Amino acid sequence: MEFNRSVSFDNVFYKVDIQGSITYAKGLHQLKILTQNELQQIISGLGEVEREWAERKFIIKGTDEDIHTANERRLSELIGSSIAGKLHTGRSRNDQIATDMRLWARGQLFELEKLLKGVLLVCTARARSDISALMPGYTHLQRAQPIRFSHWLLSHAAFLLNDLHRLKGVRERVSVCPLGAGALAGNPYGIDRQFLADDLGFASVHMNSLAAVADRDFVVETLQWASLLMGHLSRLSEDIVLYSTAEFGFFRVADAYSTGSSLMPQKRNPDSLELIRGKAGRVIGQACGFLATFKSLPTSYNKDLQESVEPLLDCVKTVSICLSIMQGVLGSLEINVEKMKSALTFEMLATDVADYLVFKGIPFRDTHHIASSMVRTAEERGVSIAELPLQDLQQIEPLFGSDVVQVFDFEKSVEKRSSIGGTSRQSVLAQIVSIENLLVKV
Repeated sequence: MEFNRSVSFDNVFYKVDIQGSITYAKGLHQLKILTQNELQQIISGLGEVEREWAERKFIIKGTDEDIHTANERRLSELIGSSIAGKLHTGRSRNDQIATDMRLWARGQLFELEKLLKGVLLVCTARARSDISALMPGYTHLQRAQPIRFSHWLLSHAAFLLNDLHRLKGVRERVSVCPLGAGALAGNPYGIDRQFLADDLGFASVHMNSLAAVADRDFVVETLQWASLLMGHLSRLSEDIVLYSTAEFGFFRVADAYSTGSSLMPQKRNPDSLELIRGKAGRVIGQACGFLATFKSLPTSYNKDLQESVEPLLDCVKTVSICLSIMQGVLGSLEINVEKMKSALTFEMLATDVADYLVFKGIPFRDTHHIASSMVRTAEERGVSIAELPLQDLQQIEPLFGSDVVQVFDFEKSVEKRSSIGGTSRQSVLAQIVSIENLLVKV
């Protein structure tokens, strides 16, 4: 029945399905269910099936329900059903699809790891090369304190670095071998499941056959991991979209990642970043959708689990594209150093004024109120806090001295934030080195 068919999308597993079948055939040979000659014919025949898929010469027929039946049917045509028919001895499509999905996911997650590392390397390279650039730091989208552009970029890198660490854990839990579990109760021929796992490069054997065929936790984890990653990419995209508007003018997104308007010739729309932002919702939706399917399933394999395949495939494709795009956007992003610097206002140094008074011996809670009074006075007079005369400052707090003018220096302000994780040059460079070292280890 057409409704049951999955070969239109699970054919992407053709290579890992063949890989699993070759390993299983080796296991059957160990049990003397296959002779050496039969084993070699199966391996040779599956090699030809793989070539046909790779060269897009494989013909899917109406009887091919899924990738497993398609490959076995073609193998039978090539070497005869009397030999090909032995390959399924003690094996079920239940443990077969579980194996295929894990093998495929393992390889894809390795590729995503490389892409994510690429984005992080671009972040550190840009942070190092543009370390002198200052910009406003924001909370609640209100100007707060001056920071380095590099510090802003590394704040997003910190989230992505956590995603990289989480990915390592997901990859470890994907690398569990379900092959040899049969339909649900185990293999009746005594096949060596440890051999199967070792031959396929899995880190361990799934401990329970009933759970092995129904286990899609690795799909859930992959979707959830991807959802959080895409959330981080979306937030980074939003910042770049915002800062590249005419209202900010801090950044310019390269033409390769922007498009013009069909009506307004002056427009440059950051479509690539908006799509990343939109696709975050798509990936999150896939995670929620599969969890809704997953939550009410009875024990062992059920056909509902077929609905784990398409979300996984689409999720991996989406994340891969988005990481590639983000690497390009960050690598080619133009920053307007003067525009960012001109957006800095002396009111952003009000906390520095409070800190100045702390060193005069006044408790910070009191200095905070004094700095607030100073800001209000400046607003009432229509000047910046740096333009208030010393005598006016001393009416607010007598301990203000002529040295207060040294506070109104944006470079000095960022350099004071020199503790671990701060925005000073030394702190930022330390963050860069830390990320670079971690990328070598992970």
